[in-house]
Amino acid sequence: MKNTKFIIIVGLILMFFATACDSKLDERDGIFEASSTDYSKTENMVLPMLGSYERIYSRGWEDFPLLSLRGDDVNAGGLGDQQDYTETDLFNYNKDYWMYNSVWQNMHRDMIDINANINEILKFKEYATGDEIALADQYVAESKVLRAWLQFQLSRTWGKLFIIQTNSPADDIANGLKTKEEIMQYISDLMDEAIPDLADMRPNERTDIRGGVTKYTALALKAMANLELKDYQKVADATGQIINSNKFELFDDYYELFKKPGKLSDESLFEFQYSDYGTSAGNSFNYLNAFFGPQGWTPAISGAADGWGFYEPSMKYIKFMLTRGEVVRLQTSVMFTNRGIDELNNDPLFATLPAWVTNTTPDGDVINDYARAKFASGKNYLPSNQLTNGRTDYGSGKNMHVIRYAEVLLMYAEALKQGATGNAITADAAVNLVRQRAGLNNITGVTLQNVMDEKYAELAMEWGVRYFDMVRLNMYNELSYDGRTFTESKVFLPYPQAQVDALPLE
Repeated sequence: MKNTKFIIIVGLILMFFATACDSKLDERDGIFEASSTDYSKTENMVLPMLGSYERIYSRGWEDFPLLSLRGDDVNAGGLGDQQDYTETDLFNYNKDYWMYNSVWQNMHRDMIDINANINEILKFKEYATGDEIALADQYVAESKVLRAWLQFQLSRTWGKLFIIQTNSPADDIANGLKTKEEIMQYISDLMDEAIPDLADMRPNERTDIRGGVTKYTALALKAMANLELKDYQKVADATGQIINSNKFELFDDYYELFKKPGKLSDESLFEFQYSDYGTSAGNSFNYLNAFFGPQGWTPAISGAADGWGFYEPSMKYIKFMLTRGEVVRLQTSVMFTNRGIDELNNDPLFATLPAWVTNTTPDGDVINDYARAKFASGKNYLPSNQLTNGRTDYGSGKNMHVIRYAEVLLMYAEALKQGATGNAITADAAVNLVRQRAGLNNITGVTLQNVMDEKYAELAMEWGVRYFDMVRLNMYNELSYDGRTFTESKVFLPYPQAQVDALPLE
């Protein structure tokens, strides 16, 4: 990092400045060289900030699957060339598996790059005047939130780690390993430090970087860190502040929330943004959604590519949802094959299924039988009829939700059921807002189990929420399903052997 560069993908600039591009930004070739920067041109201070968003959005395709795999809501698709991925789903961990090391490196590298970009913002700040000074402070605070989110995901997955605070890894390593609890407290404190400088608005209200993080993103991340610490009062206080802002509401159509109509809705507190810019060819900026998609489908729009079949909603989750009478959320979250339906029918309790349970999605895409899985994830699905004409990649142009208002409401409800005092609505009201969108009746006298069931139904296949909830609550029996045996020794992945060899990890 001595010869620092921050990378700006031209498409990202177009995404953020679609209606008001400065000519200088239009002329950029995609790489901004810090060594040749004129820091007195403070109008370019946004560039390192955009570089940090590019880093956070440019996730390796392996990142999300590994972080979200181990709950009882999702299974690894089988019969593939990633046997150790399947074994991870079964809690048999191989420290030499390339995916462990890749995710570790991806996220640590991004934290270091974000820190480098903070340094560039501070160089611009030296020349800033008036409102630009506050804007520099805002960009630094945003960068801290992005970095903290990466640190949060890493620590939940591996536990004890180095806290990355600088772009000099040697200095951070010299400070020693910190426990998961120390890291979560660090994140909570860092969000308190960042919040005063962040924009007081929804991400979709921002005009400088549309969809960028705001104080409410930081409050949600603070709540998530304190949930891991079981400091439920701080969870209630942070989520209550979000609720009391009256800025957020649930997107009315749960099915479309995960598709193009749901992009940057009023429900979104943090969202990875992708686009093909509405053009049939040329630049695009996408996550590799093919990992999640079904193989060999028959799309409603001919030519739309299929997926790899490596990510499968669990039979346990599907039966849980059918037993609850779920329609909206189950039809959104799960795509059925005929083979999967037949296996459901083999259970006498599910011998007769609702008529809507078919292998054809509401948008007319047919999910044919394929060897790797019996079901596919609907939350990672974009209907072929929502693809831009000329674009055929699976899920091209689809955003990825990271933190939703529904999760905020349910964290708040859980905190109250864990003994915290609420400063906003009741736990019943919070849970029922989520249930109403799903077409379910209101309930009264909500219990902790009710809240956890609602989180299971609402947040399945999203960033491992279910797995980390069950671990936090010591509900290991829920993770011991379909032949799996989960014990406390399996909570964290082992350090990648390549990192053990290079770093003082043990």
